[in-house]
Amino acid sequence: MHVLYFHQYFNTPRGAGGTRSYEFARALIARGHRVTMVCVHEETDPLDLPGAAGGLTRCGVIDGINVIQFNLTYSNYQGLRQRAGVFLRFAARGVGLALKMDYDLIFATSTPLTAGIPGIFARVLRGKPFVFEVRDLWPELPKAMGVVKNPVVLAGMSALEWLSYRAASACVGLSPGIGRGMARRARRSLPITIIPNAADLDIFRPGRREDLRLEGIGPKDFVAVFTGAHGQANGLDAVLDAAAELKRRGRSDIVLAFMGDGKTKPKLVERARREGLVNCRFYGLMPKIQLNGIISCADAGLMILANVPEFYYGTSPNKFFDYLAAGLPVVNNYPGWLADLIQQHRCGVAVPPGDRGALADALCQLADQPELRREFGRNARRLAETNFARTSLAGKFVDWLEAAYGDRAPAGLQPFAPGSEFTPQTTGNAHADAASG
Repeated sequence: MHVLYFHQYFNTPRGAGGTRSYEFARALIARGHRVTMVCVHEETDPLDLPGAAGGLTRCGVIDGINVIQFNLTYSNYQGLRQRAGVFLRFAARGVGLALKMDYDLIFATSTPLTAGIPGIFARVLRGKPFVFEVRDLWPELPKAMGVVKNPVVLAGMSALEWLSYRAASACVGLSPGIGRGMARRARRSLPITIIPNAADLDIFRPGRREDLRLEGIGPKDFVAVFTGAHGQANGLDAVLDAAAELKRRGRSDIVLAFMGDGKTKPKLVERARREGLVNCRFYGLMPKIQLNGIISCADAGLMILANVPEFYYGTSPNKFFDYLAAGLPVVNNYPGWLADLIQQHRCGVAVPPGDRGALADALCQLADQPELRREFGRNARRLAETNFARTSLAGKFVDWLEAAYGDRAPAGLQPFAPGSEFTPQTTGNAHADAASG
């Protein structure tokens, strides 16, 4: 089949960011399918596609994936109104493609929620199968964070969410909470599966601490690394709070390394400078294929989010699975399904949100107990290999999409079972756990 795949922030391993859609597209191609990926231009965009800078689109083939890139520039530094404008223009141009192109199935992944609009039009006006993947629950999440407060905007987003689930042939969620959120708004018969983000076992491998090469870090420092976006949702002031506590305790041997970029990064850098938090070091974005040289050689990975209850079971961060694959103990600062995994599989330390002392204690414990650190690291890699391997989850994704296209819903696709536990699968068989949540 030919899949028209909408992912506004499409990325490859040569860029800085998640590669879920790239890996899923490659898995589809390996099964003999065709994929046309539709995305926008990002300021950190590594995609090298032909086309004039002033044209509406750039097109090309990347590793067998046909890519259509709308000439719409997106950045995390843009304000909410600017980003909303990009979202809506992307959706409008996507509708044009969805109504004109020759394809068999349309797949759209959020965020933003508007990414599903082309699928709605394709389903209603052309009868095309439409599979919607939800990475964050909108409008629940932006409302909980206080990012969107206008009641008219929230009502419009809620209506779009309801319409997306009603139009979809099937849905994919990235975490148990997302699955439950979709099931509450969708028709009871809607097939929903949970496919979390995954561990890239071939890219991220356990390394040696002595091979770490980061400016300003000594060979005997204990290094806890945070990778990814520095945004409001990440709540990284909590790490600086812990850094201040470590400074008070005289633990200059514990260094917190921040890899990435985002809207709050300048404020974080300024706060660290103002408070003399020399144990906080900030570095820029790095392509995924190079990031392993940092993550695998660090001592611990920081899984940090703002204390928003909707995050507890409603997120599936890439960095968590990168840490697992690299064999890093994970220090997590909020409850939920990831904290449960950490505790169940003894692959790190989960601390209460907003407790700078507990976060500092966890870092001190790992720094002072190298044997425990190594045990947690081995357990992390084992969990990645057995439950979250990219190849297995990508295979599950292809199974699910083939079932949705083949109209085998009664036998192959099942509705979501609210309250059921999420159990990661290793076989790549979507049909065996279609009702898992």
